[in-house]
Amino acid sequence: MAKLGGHGYGMAILFVVIGAILGGILGQLLSGVDALSGIMPYLVNTFPVFETPAFTINLYVIQLTLGLAFAPNLMSILGIVIALILFRRY
Repeated sequence: MAKLGGHGYGMAILFVVIGAILGGILGQLLSGVDALSGIMPYLVNTFPVFETPAFTINLYVIQLTLGLAFAPNLMSILGIVIALILFRRY
């Protein structure tokens, strides 16, 4: 199995995903703070990277609609960076 800093790649991906989610949540929570009202619109503004249009699969018993979009904001990118630093350190 491939290793990255003593841990596997799966653990690194898990850290990145959790860091992105927690960074995005933290950004949304801090957007209501009055002391940060000048800078928070820039930190929570999303930047669409890619988006695949949704498509539908009809299996006659169940109908699935799938699509994917990646639109991070600066707080989620900061969460990814912090997660990678923590991953490399521990």
